[in-house]
Amino acid sequence: MTALSSLTFRKRITALQWARRLVWYVAIVAAAAMQSVGVLVFGLVIAAVLSGALKAWQQSARRQFIREARLPPFLLDKLRGLYPQLQPRDTELVVRGLRQFFMAHLRSKRAFVGMPSKVVDAAWHEFILHTQAYQQWCRYAFGGMLHHTPAEVLGRSAKRNDGLRRTWYWACKEESIDPRQPSRLPLLFALDAKFAIAGGFSYVPDCRDIDRAAGSGAHCGTSFGDTGSDSSTSDSGDAGGFGGSEPSSGDGGSSDSSSDSGSGCGGGGCGGGGD
Repeated sequence: MTALSSLTFRKRITALQWARRLVWYVAIVAAAAMQSVGVLVFGLVIAAVLSGALKAWQQSARRQFIREARLPPFLLDKLRGLYPQLQPRDTELVVRGLRQFFMAHLRSKRAFVGMPSKVVDAAWHEFILHTQAYQQWCRYAFGGMLHHTPAEVLGRSAKRNDGLRRTWYWACKEESIDPRQPSRLPLLFALDAKFAIAGGFSYVPDCRDIDRAAGSGAHCGTSFGDTGSDSSTSDSGDAGGFGGSEPSSGDGGSSDSSSDSGSGCGGGGCGGGGD
């Protein structure tokens, strides 16, 4: 994705933001000029419909921006400096994982999302250090700042557990994976194990696989859909629907996902115990 294309995304998102404001302004001014309660109500209804349509269009533009807009190229070099074992194509996978995390934040309506990967967290942190570029990215991607929180796993904090469940849910949706019955891992949850990141978090898709990997320290994807199986997840806050996300339809699909079922790194590609 070229810098020119990124600029086009930004112009489109900004134009849609101003269009939503203009719709409300015109509706209120027109209704006030008519001095009629009926016209005012009608104008506000029309404005609400148009504003809703523009908001949906803007959200679609934000999703495309996150998936395709250019990220600072220095992130790749920074990652290789932190993790010398990474090859250039490996760092590109990590950046894709970062995009997946950003997408989870946007699609959860900017609710808190937890970071499940040490190596992706490192990329995120390096991006944040480039303050102006990161602030600008967040403005176009989300409409506001996404503040950093360290990588983590399910624990005793209801808020953090909910955040991780949201991330799991939307990362699965991006790759057409059923979040309740995953056959493989989404990219974001597979990278630490694939690249043998020191202190990283290793996941397997199904909790039943933990028994076969006893002593590995692996975490499991299906635990994100279980809010009462043990003491570490019973205090789950609003996570009955994966941290307040929309209920799973059972097919794990995503109506607007740009990824196909083979794009992730779960199962035999990147997930579980690595390669």
